[in-house]
Amino acid sequence: MFSLFRENVRIAMDSIRSQLLRTILTVVIIGIGIWALVGILAAVKALENTISSDFASMGANSFNIQRYDFTSQGRRGGERQKINPIISYRNIKDFQDAYNYPFTRTSVSFRGTSRAEVRYEGNKTDPEVQVYGVNENYLNNTGTEVEKGRDFNVFDIQNNVNVCLLGADFKKTLFEGTDPIGKTLSIRGVKFKVIGLLESKGATFGNNQDLKVLIPIQQARSIYTAPNITYTISVMVDDKEYLEGAQSDAIVTFRNVRGLSPVEENNFGLERSEDLINRIAEITGVLEFAAWFISAITIFGSLIALMNIMLVSVTERTREIGVRKALGAKRSTIGTQFLMETVVIGQLGSILGILLGLGTGLAFAKLADFNFSIPWGAVIAATIITFLVAVVAGSYPAMKAARLDPIESLRYE
Repeated sequence: MFSLFRENVRIAMDSIRSQLLRTILTVVIIGIGIWALVGILAAVKALENTISSDFASMGANSFNIQRYDFTSQGRRGGERQKINPIISYRNIKDFQDAYNYPFTRTSVSFRGTSRAEVRYEGNKTDPEVQVYGVNENYLNNTGTEVEKGRDFNVFDIQNNVNVCLLGADFKKTLFEGTDPIGKTLSIRGVKFKVIGLLESKGATFGNNQDLKVLIPIQQARSIYTAPNITYTISVMVDDKEYLEGAQSDAIVTFRNVRGLSPVEENNFGLERSEDLINRIAEITGVLEFAAWFISAITIFGSLIALMNIMLVSVTERTREIGVRKALGAKRSTIGTQFLMETVVIGQLGSILGILLGLGTGLAFAKLADFNFSIPWGAVIAATIITFLVAVVAGSYPAMKAARLDPIESLRYE
């Protein structure tokens, strides 16, 4: 039985080699369909991995009060976009004074600039460093860890001590070969002592999270005095069971801070990291559906092309089929030979498409600095789909070859 199977595979491979150009074209057509499927899904998975990991690091039991909701900045039905007032420093101070929900920690922060130049002795960075003013709860609420040194404490923030935390990239640029802890750097002429080095968080959409400096919020306010600075409030709950209550109390507290009457809508946004992850999953779900739809159309074309090549092959090899039948070959043997040939062509196309798709996904992840991972579901699905397509495309030509009359086949020219 195994020897017969091996012989059928050998005959199928010989036939494929004898029709090399036609086979290559068919393999390429199948490969394009699988390429579209695996490539798009690999890129979508890299995007989802990166964004989800960024938001998941904040924790499922945290939420932000910010100027706008995630979805509120678009216009719907010609309606004018609602302009919310900025979250001012007075707002965050009033909120901190009034909000005392149990088992919560409140972080306040703002970005002073994204184009700072940091100096250390005779060296300086390019003007592309982000500087944030934060309080002592910022690292905990954003899921950021200190790789070396220590975090801010209450004394640093309340007494406006000239200390700072650095992103991971500084140890490769400004402090290459030098331990930055304890060193003094300069931002806009103000001296800061480095007390901690943050763990690497990579980049998202070109925004490098490792090239930033964190300083006490009052120090940042004294350096960056641009009008209309908006602040972000982040609240972390120790136990997720208290999250809904903490959110409701935060909304009521901030409405009172804004002086809103009971009939007025909120003029600020509240977002949970969990909500953002779910929304991202919805978006990537649409992209995945598009990938399946595009590949389905291409694979359907591949099925027709594969069936056509096998029908042509049956016609061209009618005399060969007659000789094999005259020598005792059974219908099942002839049919299996042609079906095996179809499956081999289909799997060659699958391998080509998977390799191209993974290469495309990896290149996309490298260019966008995303976290690439192999979409095993897409790879397995591509293998199964091409096998089924090959079986469907090869079944009719195989049956046609098996049913040929050996006498008529031997007379065929």
